Amino acid sequence: MRLIFVLFDSLNRHALGAYGGRLLPTPNFDRLAACSATFDRHYVGSLPCMPARRDLMTGRLNFLHRAWGPLEPFDNAFPEVLRAASGTYSHLVTDHYHYFEDGGVGFHGRYSSWEFFRGQEKDKWKGLVAPPMERWRGTYHPTQFDGRTDPNANLPYYVSREQMREEAQFPLALCTAAALEFLETNRGADNWLLQLECFDPHEPFFAAARFRDGLPTNYRGPVLDWPRYGQPGYAPEEEAELRANYLALLAMCDEYLGRLLDWMDATGAWGDTALIVSTDHGLLLGEHEYWGKNRPPFFEEVAHIPLFLHHPDFASAAGTRRGALTQTTDLMPTILDIFGAPVPPEVRGRSLLPVLARDEPVREGVIYGQFGGAVNCCDGRFAYLRYPEAEGAEVQLHHYTLMPVHMRTFFEPQELARAELAGPFGFTKGMPVLKLPLVPDAAANMIHRYPLLDARTALYDLDSDPGQATPLDAPAEAVRLAGLMRRLMAEQEAPPEAYARLGLEGVGQ
Repeated sequence: MRLIFVLFDSLNRHALGAYGGRLLPTPNFDRLAACSATFDRHYVGSLPCMPARRDLMTGRLNFLHRAWGPLEPFDNAFPEVLRAASGTYSHLVTDHYHYFEDGGVGFHGRYSSWEFFRGQEKDKWKGLVAPPMERWRGTYHPTQFDGRTDPNANLPYYVSREQMREEAQFPLALCTAAALEFLETNRGADNWLLQLECFDPHEPFFAAARFRDGLPTNYRGPVLDWPRYGQPGYAPEEEAELRANYLALLAMCDEYLGRLLDWMDATGAWGDTALIVSTDHGLLLGEHEYWGKNRPPFFEEVAHIPLFLHHPDFASAAGTRRGALTQTTDLMPTILDIFGAPVPPEVRGRSLLPVLARDEPVREGVIYGQFGGAVNCCDGRFAYLRYPEAEGAEVQLHHYTLMPVHMRTFFEPQELARAELAGPFGFTKGMPVLKLPLVPDAAANMIHRYPLLDARTALYDLDSDPGQATPLDAPAEAVRLAGLMRRLMAEQEAPPEAYARLGLEGVGQ
């Protein structure tokens, strides 16, 4: 068996024609839907980027136990499971620079080989000691270029952008070319997995110029392609410009996806190669008056994501829809199932191959969220977003880890000073783990950097209110979903404080 796994970042489901999007033609995503099963109720798990990838690699949620961080020594990652079970060769092609920061340790090394293309977002790629700060202040909108030079500043993007003068120099173009080279080189081989992982259409929304054709706006200011998270107070013409730049980048993703589909068509690979296409999460582009992710509630625009799945043994599923409730953690056991590899006992995701054969439920509900934020629960009809019950009554949360690093930094001394050993959990292979208190004023605390907005418990009926415009007053449904949430948290071995924080200790018992 052979598998191509394509992972985009921040690919909005509702922007794709296959999911009813009408803002922009996406002909190659339409082609993909015609050749695969399209999943209509696919959801995120742990957020944002690297927590989502840990879910993908391990088949279980991690946001209940720690924030953004590396793979852990006890994690079973699907490339290693495949190599041990059947000698399957895995190759990663990516421009997702978070793999190569402190908080991405351990991910790319699990593959048999990998290629990394530079220059996305804050990737510290080209050395420029004296950048032209005054010129850039006139070139870029002040909400995205503020002159900061600290490790979390946007400055590296402006350095990298000047290296991308031709379309072929864009990371998306380089990644796609490398993926096609791997496919051609290994066209006659069997038992391999190619993971093509594209940072686009994640912000900043910088696409080759031709993709802005047909997307005019009335905006006449400096470059505006990187939205500020939250409620930045953009004028209508600024919002239009940001959306147009996102759509231009989506159009570029669509065209380059088409080059991969062209290879599938030309080589007849549909008959012997599986294909999975998905994303880690979506992004708010002004919906609910918010931009970005992390800070606002995880509305459907962020949490409800696309998934396309083709398997040559289920050719009759091409062009069909699947209504089973699924989520990110299901991709790991699905990948193992494609190669006939055993699924480790701690995995909580479900293989989706049976859903290709028969669209039947695989679970009662899903939970998803970000460490320190709400825990959210969806049963396919209702979405329940639960926050701590009372402001000021915050329960002490802890990171459970053997890898105490954040996105771009080590844990600070104040975070390590009260370290204890805890566990082991059922998924840590008998290893006890560090139990580190969440320190509110730690520089790398995600909630410190991105304070939560509109942090109110809410229930939505997605059948009658798919846009989540009005919270539902239905106490009985809220109690039922709280009980479901608690059972799903227990399935993931959530620590005691996770229940106490949300007032769930006795719910559903």
